[in-house]
Amino acid sequence: MGRQHSYRATVRWTGNTGSGTSGYRGYERSHDILGDGKPTLRGSADPAFLGDPGCWNPEEFLLVSLSQCHMLTYLSVCARDGVRITAYEDVATGVMEEAAGHSGRFTEVVLNPVVTVADEAMVERARSAHHDAHQACFIANSVNFPVRHEPTIRVG
Repeated sequence: MGRQHSYRATVRWTGNTGSGTSGYRGYERSHDILGDGKPTLRGSADPAFLGDPGCWNPEEFLLVSLSQCHMLTYLSVCARDGVRITAYEDVATGVMEEAAGHSGRFTEVVLNPVVTVADEAMVERARSAHHDAHQACFIANSVNFPVRHEPTIRVG
């Protein structure tokens, strides 16, 4: 077995408007996400579930986690393989479907990284490195839905 890593975060509900959860519309979905030595993040539910559109919601955090993990793993793969990346940006998208009984699940996430490499000779390896990064990404290996990649590689 490999090394084991532990993580800790605090989620604190801040949405009690005075009567707790006395009714579905009677409380706010606002909460804080805290971690030792880190800035506090403001969270809420998706606006479709009466959340604050100005706050991050759990669905967005899942999407961001997949995008971040892929990017960090990808940059590592490229560094090891001598592919010099000079810019990286991903506009990730995800689809969640609601189901009966107040549940739902993600059915797909698509990562759309736009990667700039230093030299034309690096383009093909930069493209194929997305597959290697996906295979090694901790977060992608932890979800039960497809995570696809549609990369764009530029030379700059």
